[in-house]
Amino acid sequence: MSDCLFCKIGSGRIPATVVMQDDDLMAFDDVNPQASVHVLVIPKRHVTGLNDVGAGDHAWLGRLLEAAIQVAGKKGIAESGYRVVVNQGRDGGQSVFHLHLHLLGGRHMAWPPG
Repeated sequence: MSDCLFCKIGSGRIPATVVMQDDDLMAFDDVNPQASVHVLVIPKRHVTGLNDVGAGDHAWLGRLLEAAIQVAGKKGIAESGYRVVVNQGRDGGQSVFHLHLHLLGGRHMAWPPG
């Protein structure tokens, strides 16, 4: 989508601090971090949200989670712990309507979340 913020970041039209990427996904530091480590992991193809993942999308959805694990290692939070969050829809807290994972760490995460 030409007006999607994350599509623009994924294609390189908007700069980001990239942590890792390949042909299908990108992980980059969040510009409004909610923890000392806050990385967004996105598919480069546009998918509006988790509800739009289809039966044939299991492989790349799993790859997003694998990328989050790899980024946690790169950021030094794999052993201490981290949280992976997916917000779906407005009531779920989704503000950018391009599927993305939030990888949060570097501090204690309370439960339930605030």
